[in-house]
Amino acid sequence: MIGIDGFQGILEELAGELPRDFYRELNRLIILEEGAKRSPQSVPEAPLYIMGEYTVDALGRGITLYYGSFVQVYGGLAEKDLRDAMRRVLRHEFRHHLESLSGIRDLEILDRIQMEEYRASQATQSGGDHADLCTKK
Repeated sequence: MIGIDGFQGILEELAGELPRDFYRELNRLIILEEGAKRSPQSVPEAPLYIMGEYTVDALGRGITLYYGSFVQVYGGLAEKDLRDAMRRVLRHEFRHHLESLSGIRDLEILDRIQMEEYRASQATQSGGDHADLCTKK
């Protein structure tokens, strides 16, 4: 797994791939947190890590990615595959942002359905691999 500085560099490259219009009203921009973040619904047998979050609060709108979560879930990936995972998470969070600006909640609903599927799968089995989660807060 690459270090946090290398991760930040890749994140900046991936953010640069997106059109400027995507950043409209994203006043807190993209934040990289060093630690991992587990979902409150996570179970010990199959930890569920939050990879990224889109937040809207009194401070504005922003996207946070959790380096430690990527280490936990994708720590064994080659750099190219890690870059693809980062791109997927970043674009997922930008979709939350763009939908929020448009008053659409499709991705939020899809995330909720996926969380229900995770909980249902944990009710019927024990053990498993790490899972990832992108979310809107």
